[in-house]
Amino acid sequence: MEEVPISVLSAEHCHLGEGPTYDVTTDTAWWFDIREGRLFEAKLGGGGIRTHALGRMASALGRIDADRQLIVADDGLYIRRLADGAMTLFQPLEADNPGNRSNDARVHQSGTFWIGTMGRKAEPGAGAIYALHRGKISTLFTRISIPNSICFSPDGAIGYFADTPRNVLYAVPLNPATGLPRGEPEVLLRHTGIGGLDGSVVDADGLIWNACWGASRIDIYSPLGERLRSLRVPARQASCPAFVGSDLSRLLVTSAWQGMDDAARAADPQAGCTFLLEASARGRAEPDVKLA
Repeated sequence: MEEVPISVLSAEHCHLGEGPTYDVTTDTAWWFDIREGRLFEAKLGGGGIRTHALGRMASALGRIDADRQLIVADDGLYIRRLADGAMTLFQPLEADNPGNRSNDARVHQSGTFWIGTMGRKAEPGAGAIYALHRGKISTLFTRISIPNSICFSPDGAIGYFADTPRNVLYAVPLNPATGLPRGEPEVLLRHTGIGGLDGSVVDADGLIWNACWGASRIDIYSPLGERLRSLRVPARQASCPAFVGSDLSRLLVTSAWQGMDDAARAADPQAGCTFLLEASARGRAEPDVKLA
């Protein structure tokens, strides 16, 4: 496992840190504590970190424009105004199923937003993956237990997702213009050994950077599913990466203390912290989500 320079961006111990993203236009990183209903905002060039109480579980966001974000929450999609944090329901999502919540999500280059849901107690097969395409929600894949690793190839022609309990990463052919499937998912890799496939992001070379939950590392895979490198993370439950910085060469990694008892938390004192890895990556900026 490789060691790269690491700093702690936030020493706040997130119960379940997730959903990091980066707005290159404002040099601002965003991430969530799903369990505690919090959204974190960090100006990487200075200015500190702000914490926003959302009043509900939320797990991911997409930038709409300079003034608005689309928040993926446990009962629907909300438009959030950056100026005052006001949130307005845009569309419900599984609002009739209070046993579920949102999880991993990411915006395709076309502006289509892929969104995963799961049971609040990770009940087998309770979740699904949806697509918000031009303002309409459609179901892509069902009977997902814990959707993770939603990300896309640089040309937009391949989508990836994982079901963490199965420890399988799938690849599915997409229409690059819409971000919607044009074929069935196929197994790209089966993870074996310690840990499980959690959040992922794809760099400019098509390499898949995956947070290996339970293994204190980021694994980097080729588009063929070959593991090329592993980078150490100073928390056992790394949950999701995002490329950050003006040149997108650094890696922000969230983590969690979820499921740990007192002894486990004492043995993992940085569990739930948010880290910056000097990864020398060739990252890509996240696209804006399109609502219409």
